[in-house]
Amino acid sequence: MTAPAPTPSPDSSEIVSGADHLREDIGERSETIGGILNRLDSFAVEVGDWRISAFDVLFTVAAILLVLAFAWGATRLTRSALRRLTALDGTQRVLAEKVATIVIWITTFLVGVDLLGIDLTALTVFSGAFGLAIGFGLQKTFGNLISGIILLMDKSIKPGDVIAVTDQAGVQTFGQIRKIGIRAISVVTRDEREYLIPNENLMINQVENWSYSSKNVRVQVQVGVSYDSDMALAEELMLKAAKNARRVLDTPPPTVWWGGFGDNSVDFTIHCWINDPEEGVGNVRSEVLKHLWALFKEHGVEIPYPQRDLRLRQSGELERLIGALEQGGEPPKPKAQ
Repeated sequence: MTAPAPTPSPDSSEIVSGADHLREDIGERSETIGGILNRLDSFAVEVGDWRISAFDVLFTVAAILLVLAFAWGATRLTRSALRRLTALDGTQRVLAEKVATIVIWITTFLVGVDLLGIDLTALTVFSGAFGLAIGFGLQKTFGNLISGIILLMDKSIKPGDVIAVTDQAGVQTFGQIRKIGIRAISVVTRDEREYLIPNENLMINQVENWSYSSKNVRVQVQVGVSYDSDMALAEELMLKAAKNARRVLDTPPPTVWWGGFGDNSVDFTIHCWINDPEEGVGNVRSEVLKHLWALFKEHGVEIPYPQRDLRLRQSGELERLIGALEQGGEPPKPKAQ
């Protein structure tokens, strides 16, 4: 008859005591399974008073996978339930999801520690040093997390807002906030570039929010008109072109400002308003200019080309050249210097 596998000495300290309680409970219910588990427990590594067996490792991996699956499922169910609540607006829903996610993962960690039966007092020195290192390493992460929650609470930045974004080359464009994550917000521009901006940057830096208190945005269209044109008619046609644009608002109405007298044209600026900046502003300028081109062509308003006055200094060679050209002969060759 085969002797049963030796059980660990009670004097040795078990880091994962939950595994021992489970093994003992299973052994009482089934001798066969209990023998297998005892056999796995016999393959162990001892370091001082610490003892870790193969069964401890398997139990730990299974417990971690179980609690992670629980946390993932609970998070998905919570988000699904919050999205069905019509009483919450978009910002409140995102904030509730963040708080619920934090509570779920903290609860999962505590449940996992209790399930494993980890003796934290045995890891006091190590956990203190490890916790200090983690604290310094995750300082920015926690800062971004708290910044994201504050931004959602005061509603200064929320999903759907249109903000100005400056890339590393200093070129400024605009994009719509797609989501606010734990670490960063996702901003998608009109050319489908997605910027991930840390939440903390939005707390300490100036942010240009186009839809913070109102989504109305003024679009400016620069136009030049020839000096020989009827300025009153040109101004009337500019207003008509702006009003014919599909996305331009009737209130506030479009306006036309004289910008100045340029070298080649009288400069005007058409001001028109839109309330959907997430759809872009360049296409609004394009539509206004298309209407204006057709109207200018129809009414004979000239858009000037660049002009320069050339002044020639009077000289004998210039007079001979003009005379030769008038007589149809060849121009005289310049004298060698």
